[in-house]
Amino acid sequence: MKRFDFKIHTFLLLLIVVKSSSLFAQESTLSLSQDAKFEKILNEKRRINSSILSNDNYKIQIFNGDNENAKKTLNQFKKDFTNFDSTIIFSTPTYKVLIGNFKTRIEAERNLIEIKKTYKTALLIRPFK
Repeated sequence: MKRFDFKIHTFLLLLIVVKSSSLFAQESTLSLSQDAKFEKILNEKRRINSSILSNDNYKIQIFNGDNENAKKTLNQFKKDFTNFDSTIIFSTPTYKVLIGNFKTRIEAERNLIEIKKTYKTALLIRPFK
């Protein structure tokens, strides 16, 4: 009789576990809505970033490192030199602060000499072709 009770209890326990698992199951429906303006701005940013590094113009890199220091360096550069274009580019795994959009190497080297007086680690970036 004891053996029979054990089988019944085991069967009932198994039945309860199987049935209860279906009680706690959740349906996985996810609805994500995103503003169309966000996607438009993101695509524009991607286009601008790719054009910054893919054109034939020379650039000067004054910083290579983490995001916070890149922002500080860029802000300080904008205070020191107001006549240059400057931007931060993320190039995995670091952030780079790039200066200028020089058409010729001579023009870039002249400006590099001026910038190196303040930013000792500045270097000339050759165009990517």
